[in-house]
Amino acid sequence: MKLNDLRDNEGARKERLRIGRGIGSGKGKTGGRGVKGQTSRTGVAINGFEGGQMPIYRRLPKRGFTNIFRIDYSEVNLDRLQQAVDSGKLDIKATITAEALVKSGVLSTAKEGVRLLGRGTLTAKLTIEVAGATEAAKAAVEKAGGSVVILAKKAGAAETAA
Repeated sequence: MKLNDLRDNEGARKERLRIGRGIGSGKGKTGGRGVKGQTSRTGVAINGFEGGQMPIYRRLPKRGFTNIFRIDYSEVNLDRLQQAVDSGKLDIKATITAEALVKSGVLSTAKEGVRLLGRGTLTAKLTIEVAGATEAAKAAVEKAGGSVVILAKKAGAAETAA
């Protein structure tokens, strides 16, 4: 067998249907749009429009709220840290900060801080600086001989207004 002998299975690739190409095609003339009216024409965006009647999304009551002061953390588990240490991406001697985690590729972005979670096991002795950590994560790091430093929260709009 050679590279030029390779072929897809029969029927694996289907050509797209070219609409509006004559009555014999089965999708000719009106091109599957039906007859006349708003939706048969271009430039129609009527999702949620109910013909002038009050739309259902406006008739139904709204619930809950969006907390504008919510802090969005990036989360990292202990097993992910151990994996990075084993592969040599993280330096055990240096303090592990949000910047170090992003630089090593453990996290893609630090968002508004990093929160340490307790999944997995940790054998490396690490000093970790994070915005938050679960009790299980703290205990596991301390059991391995390391320490967790919780950084002070940044003063948000709620604290400065009060």
